[in-house]
Amino acid sequence: DYITTVSDTYANEIQTPYYGEGLDGLLSARHYDMQGIVNGIDYDIYDPATDPKIFVNYDGETFRRKKSQNKVKLQEMLGLTVDKKKYMIGLISRLTDQKGLDLIDFVIERIIDDYTQLVVIGTGEERYENMFRYFAWKHGDKISANICYNDDLAHKLYAAADAFLMPSAFEPCGLTQLISFRYGTVPIVRETGGLKDTVQAYNEYEHTGDGFSFANYNGEEMLSVINYSKKVFYEDKKNWNKIIDRGMAKDFSWKNSAKRYEDVYNYLIGV
Repeated sequence: DYITTVSDTYANEIQTPYYGEGLDGLLSARHYDMQGIVNGIDYDIYDPATDPKIFVNYDGETFRRKKSQNKVKLQEMLGLTVDKKKYMIGLISRLTDQKGLDLIDFVIERIIDDYTQLVVIGTGEERYENMFRYFAWKHGDKISANICYNDDLAHKLYAAADAFLMPSAFEPCGLTQLISFRYGTVPIVRETGGLKDTVQAYNEYEHTGDGFSFANYNGEEMLSVINYSKKVFYEDKKNWNKIIDRGMAKDFSWKNSAKRYEDVYNYLIGV
């Protein structure tokens, strides 16, 4: 038999006491029979070129002039300050401890400076729902808290946002960052589980990477990376667009994931 989970890093993490939930010893003993296979997403449903749920369709050739049109339309819809030059950060999530929302609580009023907006979609623990409601009430021109799950609105946010924030305490795979790549929205993630495996941090010296990341579960470190992403967005738009290019060129369709599962099954039956 064989063990699969949904990312290579998570496969390693669950062999440790912190993540193993009491099974770390068993999983460590079976590490030769274990593999992480990242989930895929439906490339027909999540396609900014044809998505009927977004305001303005675009692709890898046209996002430079059309993506910001989605931002303006969403700002109008949600009652935010209408300005295509604002840096819009999206967050679509279950509102739970796992998702790193305590880090956001710690620094949120330093995230939303005069140049930045935050749009949240999700439901979950009451304290986090109320947290986002409060900050949206206090900073209504900068923060939109949508305490619900609305698929149409989610698609609009993927298309409108400049960046997506995922500061998870742990994340076996994660899908939001994969969808973000598809829509040319730059992920900002904590380096854990599938987030670490799928997002390559931008390196300004080597001109590589397709997102931004931080290693430690720390609000100040997260804020520093968010501020760095803003700096690139505002001061180096050429390389920002190349970050988007690299992300949109990635393939996280189910075709690749299915092939890896097929390889595992063929190995098990000796094909």
